[in-house]
Amino acid sequence: MDFELSEQQTAFRDLMRDFARRTISPVAREWELAGRYPSEIVDEMKSMGLFGMLVPEEFGGIAIDAVSYALVFEEISKAWMGVAGILGSHSLATLMLARYGTPKQRARWLPDLATGERRSGIALTEPQAGSDLQGIATVARRADDHYVVNGAKTWITNARHADPLPVLVKTDPEAQPRYRGMTILMIEQGTPGFTVGSDLGKLGYRGPESSEVFLSDCHVPVENVLGGEEGHGLQQALAAYARERHAFGRPIAEFQAIQLKLADMATEVQAARLLTWWAALALDSGRRADLETGMAKLYASEVCIKASLEAMRIHGGYGYSTEYEIERFYRDAPLMAIGEGTNDILRTVIARQLVREYHS
Repeated sequence: MDFELSEQQTAFRDLMRDFARRTISPVAREWELAGRYPSEIVDEMKSMGLFGMLVPEEFGGIAIDAVSYALVFEEISKAWMGVAGILGSHSLATLMLARYGTPKQRARWLPDLATGERRSGIALTEPQAGSDLQGIATVARRADDHYVVNGAKTWITNARHADPLPVLVKTDPEAQPRYRGMTILMIEQGTPGFTVGSDLGKLGYRGPESSEVFLSDCHVPVENVLGGEEGHGLQQALAAYARERHAFGRPIAEFQAIQLKLADMATEVQAARLLTWWAALALDSGRRADLETGMAKLYASEVCIKASLEAMRIHGGYGYSTEYEIERFYRDAPLMAIGEGTNDILRTVIARQLVREYHS
């Protein structure tokens, strides 16, 4: 297996690195602290085609490979993780639509989603359900040619900009196993009964909004069922996620203790990078990669937390100051072990896959 980037991937990585350094880094600290939405950065990402990364070319997307997709998030997250989040939630929605949408749904929404003219996210989490998606309480009851939806979602990235927003609901609350009664509805902005509530305050991951979403007798057309058939919502959502994280007069880097920390950090970051590329290559081969993506997300997120803490220790008081980038990295890092499947949940996924492979 070759862990070197291709010539095309290297050029793409350099393009993304230049974009992040030129457009994002100079404003990240000021805008993040001010709670300013990065509209200008979003506009440039539109012009670069980044909202169409996972959209097939026939619908106006650029359909990049999984390794290149990982490079986008690595380079942008170095500058400002919140900006990467804007792309991440949107891309998950486009992937679900491209994979599972009916021909009419794909033709209706994907072209505008590819350009960023429309944006999206994904509404799974609920106040009482957390990581147990089968425990959601949002219900959609069929009434002739539409569903009447009632419930609430929380921590939804891009909620204010999403049109449509894929929402996981229960169309058959009595189904056993429970996942067979779960469906994704594509809910458009302006639908009566669909309301975006307050933006939730966060330690880090600032820039994109993370909002509450309320559904009160929200009428959604039957034709907005993702894929056109009930009962596949949980599988559709989970499959998409599996795709998709100087002192004492001398520079302190000259001190052996600091050098040891830097060596460990660099080694672990490189290991996380290669593990991520390994998972991306598995996805590009066209097979399921639950084990590989689970390991990559688990390890990379733990390395992220550890590295951000060590960076703060190395920088001392400056690491705690909002005048420097370190405190923002430290605030952003914990979300990596919580969002899109907690690391404890991922450990159970990895263990089950290992047992399955042992017995196969």
